[in-house]
Amino acid sequence: MNILLISDVYFPRVNGVSTSIRTFTQQLQTLGHRVYLIAPDYGVVTEDEAWITRVPARSIYFDPEDKLMKYNEVLRLADKLQAKNFDVIHIHTPFIAHYAGLKLSKLLQIPVLETYHTFFEDYLHHYLPWIPQFAARGLARLISKNQCNQVDAIVAPSQPMLDVLRTYGVNTLAEVIATGLQTSSFNPADGHAFKQKHGISLERPMLLYVGRVAHEKNIGFLLVVAKLLSDVMPNALLVIAGEGPALPSLRALVKSHDIEKNVQFIGYLDRNTELNSCYKAADVFVFASKSETQGLVILEAMAQGTPVVAIAELGTASILVEGQGALISIENESEFVQKVHSLLINPQRRKQLGQAAREYAHKKWTAAKQADRMVKFYGTVLDSQNKQIKETVMLDVQQVEG
Repeated sequence: MNILLISDVYFPRVNGVSTSIRTFTQQLQTLGHRVYLIAPDYGVVTEDEAWITRVPARSIYFDPEDKLMKYNEVLRLADKLQAKNFDVIHIHTPFIAHYAGLKLSKLLQIPVLETYHTFFEDYLHHYLPWIPQFAARGLARLISKNQCNQVDAIVAPSQPMLDVLRTYGVNTLAEVIATGLQTSSFNPADGHAFKQKHGISLERPMLLYVGRVAHEKNIGFLLVVAKLLSDVMPNALLVIAGEGPALPSLRALVKSHDIEKNVQFIGYLDRNTELNSCYKAADVFVFASKSETQGLVILEAMAQGTPVVAIAELGTASILVEGQGALISIENESEFVQKVHSLLINPQRRKQLGQAAREYAHKKWTAAKQADRMVKFYGTVLDSQNKQIKETVMLDVQQVEG
């Protein structure tokens, strides 16, 4: 099968969408399928450019990490793409990629589907602060409904996310297919070496958050947790691995909470050389986002045998199972701290939960299983289109004969 992906983000821009695209692509290529990606040009060459066409892009004033492809530059590729005989177009972002993907679908006369990666209802107001929150939420719902109903099919990373889309009025053919874990996520890693590199004592209790440092990730909640935990465990350290637009405000919060000795920001980590070691170094992985469509970093931590304490809402609710590598908390700092503290003071319990985490991640969430499901869904979308074509032809014949 020949598959055309189009996205407004990809590496070197680090986020869940980039990771999902790379994970699925590697598995689809392993299965013998051809995959081709259209993505923005960031002016930096990544390690896997052979299957990617970079398109000129412009910066976004409120989020300098991101870029938007130029719509007309994408459409200039139409003749080149026509010659490749693609079977399906798969959109991964709702910006220029969405509208260019729709246009290419018509030009190439092939079906188009889209993965709904981001819960924009709980996201948009952070980036459009001049719009009242209720209005931003309503706008996000309307845009999501319209866009999802414009494509031939939708992929949702979790059942709760698909349920939300149905409440919006999305009636498009849909399937729940999560991003799975690559085999490399389970590779042995050296947590001690990571701590030594970053100047962290081997004996120091370490909590870890990995992900984009963005307003919707609820990292401020984790800073309060770090503050409360420091009262009973002064040596505890929260490591925040990632970058993003909320970083300046979070640094200010760390200072105002007087926890500069208990929080360490370390920026982005290379997935191939250091990320696994970071997960391995942590005693507990902590996660408080309520807007995740899946929460892949939780599974990556589990794959390294690191127990998780997290809030289970939206996509993370479909991943987290109490006792299966995780302790689930409501959005209450005191309860969250109690669960974290209970693991930090009980090494045996922490080890058992970590072993359960690794087994759970390996049994349920491998990338190979998810890629196989994606291929089958592509087939379903193609069959649906062929059926519609036949029905249209038969109707035309009946009208002519009538």
